[in-house]
Amino acid sequence: MILMILSLSLIILCISIVVMLLASMLSKKTFMDREKNSPFECGFDPKNSARLPFSLQFFLIAVIFLIFDVEIALLLPMIMIMKISNLSMLMMTSFFFIIILLLGLYHEWNQGALNWTT
Repeated sequence: MILMILSLSLIILCISIVVMLLASMLSKKTFMDREKNSPFECGFDPKNSARLPFSLQFFLIAVIFLIFDVEIALLLPMIMIMKISNLSMLMMTSFFFIIILLLGLYHEWNQGALNWTT
């Protein structure tokens, strides 16, 4: 039994090595392009400095978007379980969840994170 498992494992290993070698040999490209050989294909010149100024306001708006995106993902299942759940407990949980999110949004607004003109 063990000999059969070992021989089957060896056969699978050999087949996978042959397939990987064939794929490696067949996928060799003869066209050598400078952009394709560079580590970045996004349009930026890799010879320049990678430390470009980044907008902090863009980052804060992205974080706020992620928070509200997660909020939607957490609130949608609550709609589905309304019929099988205790309605008062569900409403209280949803209310506290939305209040916490609104308090966070108010804090961001109060700190000036949503002002794009500054």
